[in-house]
Amino acid sequence: MKATGIVRRIDELGRVVIPKEIRRTLRIREGDPLEIFTDREGGIILKKYSPIGELSDFSREYAESLQMSIGHIILIADNDNIINVSGTQKKDYMDKKVSSEMGKVMDERKAVITGEGANKSIPVYEDDDIVYSSQVIAPIIAAGDAIGAVAILSKEKGENFGEMELKLAETAAIFLGRQMEE
Repeated sequence: MKATGIVRRIDELGRVVIPKEIRRTLRIREGDPLEIFTDREGGIILKKYSPIGELSDFSREYAESLQMSIGHIILIADNDNIINVSGTQKKDYMDKKVSSEMGKVMDERKAVITGEGANKSIPVYEDDDIVYSSQVIAPIIAAGDAIGAVAILSKEKGENFGEMELKLAETAAIFLGRQMEE
């Protein structure tokens, strides 16, 4: 645990205000769910709750199956981090913070295709300097909230994704969103 040097008092209703700087850094917005943990030393730990994290094994298997079918890189992310990857080195993507551009795609709730002849490449994680020849990013929606995204990526020159890749990503996103609603 890292000390911030910020001290807050609990009010008469048992509430504590999380400072704006911390909320901004951790991308915590009003209404976001937080998990509460306790440690052995009597500390309380607040962690941003990731509903997709509960589906981690399931989403990993889905990503691997989709990757085996189409041969491209498959990423599954929650609103903050990449939680599953298949078709490339996991260490290059796993647990990295999603880029603000990818976050914007999730917030807009509409799948996008980028690549040659289309929009420019969207960075998948912060400080991602890879230029993808083609991408499809489909937001995962559960109970009306954008909770993550499914991305199909290619680094191969001349690769152009179309309707098939778009429908595959959207299908995966819809399926994972419905799993979260059950």
